[in-house]
Amino acid sequence: MRLYTLLRVLVVVAASVLLASQPAWATKRVALVVGNSNYQNAPLLPNPANDATAIAATLKGAGFDLVESRLNLTSSDMRRALRDFADQARDADIAIVYYAGHGIEIDGTNYLIPTDARLERDTDIYDEAFSLDRVLMAIEPARQLRVVIVDACRNNPFADTMKRTVASRSISRGLARVEPTVSNTLIAFAAKAGLTALDGNSQNSPYAAALVKYIAKPGLDLRRAFGFVRDDVLQATGNRQEPYVYGSLGGEDVALVPKAEEPAPPPANASSEIRRDYELALQVGNKAAMSAFLAQHPDGYYANLAKLQLNQIDAEDARVTATRKAQEAEQQKARLASEGAQRAEQEKAAADFKAAEDARIAAERTKQAAQDQAAEAERKRTASQTSTVAMLSANGPAPDSAKPDSIATATPSLNSEGAKVAALNTAPPQEDLAKSVQSELSRVGCFTGSIDGEWNAASRRSLTLFNRHAGTKFDVKLASLDALDAIKLKPARVCPLICEHGYKADGDQCSKITCAEGSFLNGDNECEKRRGKKPMAKRYMDERPSRADRPVRERPEPQADTPRRQATARPSGGSGQIVCDAYLCRPVRRGCHLDYRGGGGPGGGTGNVEVCN
Repeated sequence: MRLYTLLRVLVVVAASVLLASQPAWATKRVALVVGNSNYQNAPLLPNPANDATAIAATLKGAGFDLVESRLNLTSSDMRRALRDFADQARDADIAIVYYAGHGIEIDGTNYLIPTDARLERDTDIYDEAFSLDRVLMAIEPARQLRVVIVDACRNNPFADTMKRTVASRSISRGLARVEPTVSNTLIAFAAKAGLTALDGNSQNSPYAAALVKYIAKPGLDLRRAFGFVRDDVLQATGNRQEPYVYGSLGGEDVALVPKAEEPAPPPANASSEIRRDYELALQVGNKAAMSAFLAQHPDGYYANLAKLQLNQIDAEDARVTATRKAQEAEQQKARLASEGAQRAEQEKAAADFKAAEDARIAAERTKQAAQDQAAEAERKRTASQTSTVAMLSANGPAPDSAKPDSIATATPSLNSEGAKVAALNTAPPQEDLAKSVQSELSRVGCFTGSIDGEWNAASRRSLTLFNRHAGTKFDVKLASLDALDAIKLKPARVCPLICEHGYKADGDQCSKITCAEGSFLNGDNECEKRRGKKPMAKRYMDERPSRADRPVRERPEPQADTPRRQATARPSGGSGQIVCDAYLCRPVRRGCHLDYRGGGGPGGGTGNVEVCN
């Protein structure tokens, strides 16, 4: 009996030693890869099928236990695929879903669209598409890590054609920002929330090509891998597309593929660990990541930096809330004015709008101050790290405990293996940055010049217009990353379209104004009905008889007031004509004749006048 008990103890000890000697990466990893290209009611998407094939091959090569690759799924196929994959994820440690195709955001919820969707109305989205929450539910049972990669931030054709059943229901470009509710969950978008991604000119999109390059690199932390993906996509698209990651992980490195076993390194310096944790939290860039860092490292230099970052995030949230309230107050004011509400109600609405607008301006100032403070602190920190690296290059290695006093722009460096370290705040050259800002200003309708990277007077005027219409206060003297990020967040035109006289704004173009017959274009650029001419009496001189043709009016000779003298006898040889004046009548002299000059005769003025040649 004692021997049997001893044998049992030896077996248990041997089993414990055997289990302890197993590699730490004895985990089950499963993946579902979906690529929708052949849409039945939308144009063909050439890249999603290619991208899904490349991602599936990469994960299979990385040794995943299960890689389910599905292409061109209809609604029923997609439902079945998610249900089957949920069964596989129940006993898995790591579960990944990659989706490439069309996606859409309605009222802040993201949906993945099967190939047979019609989406004739906005309410059809609930019956014909799958929300991102449904995908997260399928991988939720995984024990260690859950990852959803959404390469669906394309310009969606369904959003332009579907009918709105409710006017207030919002349908935006790209996808909406998300925050996972389950810990150790990451959601990666091909582009920042509200923006669209590019398919590129090659067989694969820039985002998929970068994922294939980094996602399965042995030993590479997943967050750092997404950082490298971001850098490559920004470079490939000229800063027009910036991938984004939502969610948070713990302080330990999380790699999809284990690194080859190496001798255990010496324990890392505590300051180096804190710095690494801070940089990872800064790369995730949300409130949850910074709060998790502060919970783990509540005091010290990096804790103060994290608090500045939290203040910046809180100020931005407050600004968004104040802006929304100001818009609602303005809409309420306009509604009451249009409905002809009572004066007291309109005055109250105007006061509410003024208060909301003042709160919005105050929130803008607070956000700008917090942003400037955090940016200055980060600039000093990275500046100190840059100087330390320069010193190490000249004098040899320096201790990990070298603590930065200030912050500056981080530059890419090489680690001991020559691998590129993700730059958290890498700034592009000024010319490239100016070109990117010009391109984004042109997209939102504020810039019409040449996109050449030269920050001239036209560029400064364009940024001034953006500040005026977007409510921002960026310095227009130079192009900045803050201005670029703010412009990218605008999904549609910001500056109004201004057309020349004779043209009117028609969407994003100017169309010529054509007036109806009988109307003309006035100085106010409006069609005005042409007034008819009033009839006027006219003299037609050609129809009037000439003076020579007029009949001579016969006037009765007036009686003289005084008695006339008898005319003398007419001399011989006279003309026989008699000329009279006011006093007497006499014969016309020889060689003379009478000429009628008008009048009424001797008593009424000049009548016949004697004319002698």
